[in-house]
Formats: sequence, C-alpha cells, structure tokens
Amino acid sequence: MTEPPTVPPENTPPTVPQLDVRAAQPPSADTPPPTGGFADRPPGYPSALVWLRAGILRDWRGVLGAFLATWFYLPVALLLAFWGGLTFGIVGLFAVGTGADDQLPQVLRDAPLIGSLTEAFLTRSGGLLGGIAGFAIGFLVGFLAVLALPWMGVADEPFALLTGLIGTVVAAALIGVLYTLYRVLLEPRLLVVSGARQPSRREYARLRPVLDDCARRLGLPSVPRLLMEDDPVLSNARTYARHVVVTTAVLGEPDDEVAALLSHELVHWRTGDEITSAFVRGVGLPLTLAHALPTWLMRTFPHPGTNFVVFVFFWPVLLTMRYVVLPLHARDVRAAEYRADLGAVLTGHVDGLRRILERRLSFETGRSGWDEAVCATHPPHELRLDALERAPLAGSPAGAGQPVTVDGLFNSSGPVGTRRTWLLVGALTLAACLGTSGLGVVQWAFFRPQAAIDGYFSALADRDSEAALGYLTDQGSDTKLLAQLLRGKGYQPPTDVEISSLERDGDSARATVAYRLGDARETAALTLRREDETTAGLFHGWRLSGGPTPLNAAIADPGVRLNGVELPVATEGAPLVLLPGGYTATGPSSALSETPSTTMLVGPGETAAVLQLAPVLKPAATEAVEAQVRAWLDECAKQKVAAPPGCPFRYYGGSTQKITWKILEYPKLAVELTGPASAQVSTPTETQGRVEASGTTTYFGGSSPFTDDTAFTVTGVATADGDNVTFRPAAD
Repeated sequence: MTEPPTVPPENTPPTVPQLDVRAAQPPSADTPPPTGGFADRPPGYPSALVWLRAGILRDWRGVLGAFLATWFYLPVALLLAFWGGLTFGIVGLFAVGTGADDQLPQVLRDAPLIGSLTEAFLTRSGGLLGGIAGFAIGFLVGFLAVLALPWMGVADEPFALLTGLIGTVVAAALIGVLYTLYRVLLEPRLLVVSGARQPSRREYARLRPVLDDCARRLGLPSVPRLLMEDDPVLSNARTYARHVVVTTAVLGEPDDEVAALLSHELVHWRTGDEITSAFVRGVGLPLTLAHALPTWLMRTFPHPGTNFVVFVFFWPVLLTMRYVVLPLHARDVRAAEYRADLGAVLTGHVDGLRRILERRLSFETGRSGWDEAVCATHPPHELRLDALERAPLAGSPAGAGQPVTVDGLFNSSGPVGTRRTWLLVGALTLAACLGTSGLGVVQWAFFRPQAAIDGYFSALADRDSEAALGYLTDQGSDTKLLAQLLRGKGYQPPTDVEISSLERDGDSARATVAYRLGDARETAALTLRREDETTAGLFHGWRLSGGPTPLNAAIADPGVRLNGVELPVATEGAPLVLLPGGYTATGPSSALSETPSTTMLVGPGETAAVLQLAPVLKPAATEAVEAQVRAWLDECAKQKVAAPPGCPFRYYGGSTQKITWKILEYPKLAVELTGPASAQVSTPTETQGRVEASGTTTYFGGSSPFTDDTAFTVTGVATADGDNVTFRPAAD
C-alpha cells in the first residue's frame, strides 16, 4: 500500500529535494572545467584585477599589523628586550640593594623620623626597586635597539630614512601580491597536495544541486569548484579563492543544514575573504614561515610538555602573533563571519544555520599555522545567533531593522579607481614631477660626470692620492703606499686633460679623454657610474668605474723601487696598484748584476701595468768569476793524486806511484744571470781548458814514466756575496 506524500508544515524553510544519483552527472573527464589562471573566480567583478584589489585593500589593520611585526623584526626586538631587561634587572638588584642608603643626601638622612624611615625603606626595598627599574630600562633599550638598528647607517642622509621606509613598504606589498597570486594561481595543486579531491558521482549528485540552488538565491550566476576531503567524523567546509572544500561527514547532515553551510561558504567566496587573508599572510611571509613550525608541533603533538618546550623556544613569535597581529586582523575576520552568516538568511536557511551553531558544529577552521593564530578567530556562536535574529529579510515589517538584500551584502566593487582618486593621483604625480625636475636641474648643474673627471685629474696633478681615490668606485687597499708613490721623486701626472666626448646612458656614462703623459699625446675611454649614496640627502655624484691599475705580479725580489719608494716583495695577497701617471723604476744591483732605470707609463682606464726590469751582467763580474775559477783550478793542480776530489780532471791510466798536474790552458767561461745575485757558469765546447798529468806508473812489477794531456770543462754557480763574487763548482 502506497503512503501519501508528506506535506511540510507552514513556515518551514524549503529544503533541497533528494535527487536520484543518475539525475546529475559530474563533469565529463573528457572536457574538464578550466582550472588555470583565474578560472572559477567569483562573479560581480569587472576584471580579475578588481577582484584582487577588493580583497587586498579591505583589511588595512591586518596588513599593518603583519607589516610592523614582520618588517620591523618585532619578535627579535622582544627577545633582545627580555634579555636586556633581565641583565639590567640583575645589575640593578645588586647595585642598588647594596648601596641604596648611601645615596641619600646628608640633610635628608639627618632629618628626624623622615631620615630613619627613608633609610629603612631603601635598605629593605632598594634592591627590588633597582631590579624593577633596571628591567624596565633594559627592556626598553633592547626593544628600541632592534627597531633602530636597521636605520642607523642612514643617519647622515636626511631622506634615506624616508626612502628606506618607502622601499620596505613596496617590498612588503610586492611580496604580499606575489604570495596572493601564488595562492590563487596554484590553488588547485595546493589543495590536491593537502588532501582534497574531485567529488565522486554520488557526492556530486548530493551536493551540487544544493550549491546551485543556494547560488541562484544569492544571485550568483556561477559557483566555485567543489572538492571533497575524506573526513567521516568532522562536518567541515572551507572556502578558498576559487574552490569550496567539503568533508565527507557533511553528506550525512540534513539538507537544510547543508544548504546553510554552503550559503555561508558562497558568501566567503563572493566577497573574496581568502584574497584578504592571503595578502595578510604574504605581507608577513617571513613571520608566517617562522610561526608555522611551532603551531605544527603543538597541533601534531598535543601535550602540555610539548606546548611548554615549544613556547620556551618560540615565545617571541607566538606572543607577536597573539598580541599584535591577531587583534589587528580579528576585526575583519569576525566581520567576514557575520557577513557570511547572512547568506543563510538570504537563501532561507536560517533555521539550518541556527541548528549548526547551537550544536557547536565546526566549520571554516584554520588552514595553516598562520590561520590558526589569525584567520580562525570566529565570533562566539551566541553572538552569531543574535546577529541572525537581528537580520530581517527584505519585505519584513517596519521597525524590524535594516533588511538584508543581495545588493547590500555584495557591494558593487566598481572600477579599479574612481575619478576623484585618479585626479588626486594625477595631482600628486604632477607635484612629484615638478619637484623632481627642480632637483634634477641642480643635479645636472653641479653633479655631472664631467665634474668627476675634472676632479680626478686635478687630484692627480696635486699628487693627492686620497682625493683621487675618492673619485673611483674601487679604492683599493694600500692607500699609504699610493700616497708615497705620488709624492715620490720621479712621478709625472697626466697634463693637458681635455674631455673629447661624453655619452650618458641612465646611471652609467662613457667619456673619451685626451691627455699628455711623458712626451706623447694619448686618449683613454673612461666609464663612470652614478653614486647610490647622496650628497645632502638629495644629489647623486659620479665616480669612475673600477679602481687603480694593478701592477703585474712579476716583481718578486727585494730592491725594486718606484719613484724612490721600495716596493714590497710580491706575496699571495692583493697585487700592488698604481694611479695614472709616469713612474721611474729602478731595480736591485749586486756584485754580479745591475738594473738600468726605466720609465713606466700608466694611463687612465688601463687594466694592467707592466713593469719590466731586466738585470744585466756587470763587465767586471765575468772577470771576477774567472779569477775565482782559476784560483780553484790552481788548488786542484797542487794535489798529487790521480783524482783530485771535487776537481774537474783526473788520470785514468792505471796505478801510479807519483803524479803531478799542470794547467796548460784555462777554460773560457760563459756566465749567464739567473737572478740579480746569481749566475750559471759553464764552459763552451770550443773554449775548454787543458791540463797535463806527469809521473810514473807501475806495470808488471816495473815502473815507467808517463805524460798525459787532456781537456776539461768547468760548471758551477756564481753568487754575489756583498761586494764579492763567490764561485761554487757543480757536484760530480
């Protein structure tokens, strides 16, 4: 027997009918809906730019809190303030406590009753008061030190602080925008990684008709993409920029409650609440990342011991979030929740939302460590219920309050900017252009590249190395040696300097300079760069690119001089550098060699200076070496043995009874320098020496006289020993 259909009672909100599984089909796998770019964004915005702008500019308090806490290093300031206060407090506790009574004036100490009372008070509480005062002073000093430290380097530039603040604001805003775009554009992949998935055929048939009906009642021509999260226990839904994620536990809830839940999420999606939250997180991105670890630890390991350890290590970050960022951002978050609850009012599912709130059904929970501290601050459920009761629909009796309408809930976003706004921006831009142009005229008149070139060559003419280095971008290291070289005798600065041409391209310039150095007229191409630092906080000067010209690293021996200044022995450190000009170079001399002086010319803009000092053999050095060799050979000839040790000749004729040596001809030697104080000695084949050996030999028991004439050569090393030359023969 067929039962009659159940008729709902009057004043019962309409529910979404259950549809057969086959009545609704999920999107075909062959034609997936678009997910790239800004697809599935909410309607009602003229463009994606207006959508992003509306979300980004809505919560200025939260943005300000994230900016101040992150970019002014508030957690670091709290940490240093705590340790500074602790240190100063301990010092004040002992310092004041041990000598508080001695600080009283003698008149007050001698006063009847007052003196004894004051002394007793300071004796018993002076240490405590000193500790409290020391902690307060140390806390304030440590806190302010961190805030002021990044700006201490710009104290001498009046406008550097302003430009630094503007740069910080621009950097924070840029990171916030980039992070927002990252969250919006990569949202599908990020949700998949977090565990969200496409709904099944049954899930789609259960939820999509409800979602479409709620969107129709809210006047939304499109809906966000629906994704599922496998959680059969917690009924939950979360709204992102282009998606709504629903847990599988929602499938078992009544239709009216599901519709109320989805109406709430559709309002979040339409008003761009996730864009606001993402931009706040992006502005404070470094603090977001620092806060993610402690919140993950406390969420993953919920234990009082874990919470205590995490707080000990991360308390500056946690306190900054809780007492600075959260209060400033909570106002917009609570307003967004009240506004989203009105979606259920417009769709006629107030009772469903009321039942959800009365049962403390949780939805719209935090999505990250930052969200748990900032974006999950929902208003109390009782206050939300009161707000629902005070929100009459359009057509309600007079006196029931301001009725809730779609137009009132979804305010028109308008264009990117109003006419008044653009006029104001244009006026400010014009004023900025006029002021900048006036400053540019002064910059052009007194801070041109030509002034840097003229000043550089004028400093060289004055032999002022410090002033000349001030016009270079790289000033080198050994400025003391450069000053000695320019003041030394023999330096020739460039003269008759003339700027032939100069071409400027933005912050760089290229000039052709003609000059006279020595007896020749030369030209050089110089590159200049505009200084980042300013003069008087406004004007940028110019410097010549590069630095002094490095000298070749071939100078390794002591005694090399430029303009009478002895150069240091070459090491593995920075090479010796020179400023443009002419230098008189001299080298070391010894008993073996001498180095003729030479003039080295270094032009401006050269990449390397080459100093070639070639020592030559002194004419008397060869004669001194030959005298040393002859004396050595004479000593060898005096030995009456067949093989004089260490000598260049010997007799190979058999057993000898006695033998004598006679130098018939001394060799002609070739002496080649191997250094300023050393030379290689050798004997050419055509100038070998000759020696005669004579004596008697023993042969088969008898003796007979012999005479033998043989050639020999001499090799060795000659070294300078002060004013003398020493010869050392080569070992056999």
